[in-house]
Amino acid sequence: MNHTGRSRTERELTEALAALAGGIQGTPDAYRTARGGWLRRERRRRFVVAVVVAVVFTLATLIGLWVLNRAPAHSGVIFTGTGACVPYGETNGGVKIASARSLAGT
Repeated sequence: MNHTGRSRTERELTEALAALAGGIQGTPDAYRTARGGWLRRERRRRFVVAVVVAVVFTLATLIGLWVLNRAPAHSGVIFTGTGACVPYGETNGGVKIASARSLAGT
């Protein structure tokens, strides 16, 4: 009985959809028009993505340059810029240099 009800429902749906589809007349260039619209949207989407990537890259570059520009011009305590080793006990710009031996406690 359930099988009979299902086939009747399927038959009625098929008839209803066939009646609806029979009344629709497509234009000959409908596919071409729809595809053209899709291609336009696709090009616009790609253009927008390219612009967003360019803006983000430019913004990141400008922020990086701004941060580097705000760094102090004098050399830091760790790097003297001379490349020479400073013996233990001597000072480098007022800061006493520690050796591995003094840090180990010997």
